[in-house]
Amino acid sequence: MIKNYSVGKKILSVLAIATTFATVASADFARVEMGAGAWMQTPSGSLSYTEGTTGFADASKKTTQTNGYAWLLIKHPIPILPNIRLEYVNTLNVGQYKLNTALGQLPVGFSSSKLKMTQYDIVPYYNILDNTAWITLDLGVDVKIVKLGYRTAGHDIIKDTGVKIAALTIPLGYVRARVQAPLMNWGVEADVKYFSYNNNTVSDMRVKVDYTFDFVPIVQPAIEIGYRVQKFDLAKSGFAVNTQYKGVYAGLMLRF
Repeated sequence: MIKNYSVGKKILSVLAIATTFATVASADFARVEMGAGAWMQTPSGSLSYTEGTTGFADASKKTTQTNGYAWLLIKHPIPILPNIRLEYVNTLNVGQYKLNTALGQLPVGFSSSKLKMTQYDIVPYYNILDNTAWITLDLGVDVKIVKLGYRTAGHDIIKDTGVKIAALTIPLGYVRARVQAPLMNWGVEADVKYFSYNNNTVSDMRVKVDYTFDFVPIVQPAIEIGYRVQKFDLAKSGFAVNTQYKGVYAGLMLRF
């Protein structure tokens, strides 16, 4: 009985050590990933500007647009320093502009409009779980820089109205989760960015599946396909934006 117990204890010890080494081996101490693709966005919502009795209103025509995106992820082995993720994306909302009262040289009545939002995201993050039991969990902060362009009938509305909202810097919380079984080329991933303060809310959510081709040992190409939803509910200096963009995206990736 004592001998069997001793043997069983040794087996458990070996299994524990093997599990520890498997976990450490599965962790990526340094990694670089990048990707680019196209996002098929269906916008909705409205925007408006009010100054006294003067202003305008705009409603989305919900016209689907396809715009590009790109991202870069850098992970390093220094625990005290955050890893970094950089992102770029464009969104475009075609709407119907209506001027409420005379406002300088701006067009009166209904006309087509375009709201363009160029977004740059800087995301420092930490690995809370690093492929532990097949799960990766990242927590961090997203600094989203949004450049707004809004035009109708050849006029730059933001510039003409003097609204100082052409560029915004918005801090958001960031959470990313990924599941990928060992020796499997498929991965499932989701991330959420969220900000809410003083009746202003911004959210950016994605879920995707990707497949990595491992026939190249150093640089491994991959493909990704997913679904993304962005919401902006912002107000500043009489200018209010309440828009949503959602749709499927797909792209190519490189893993180093």
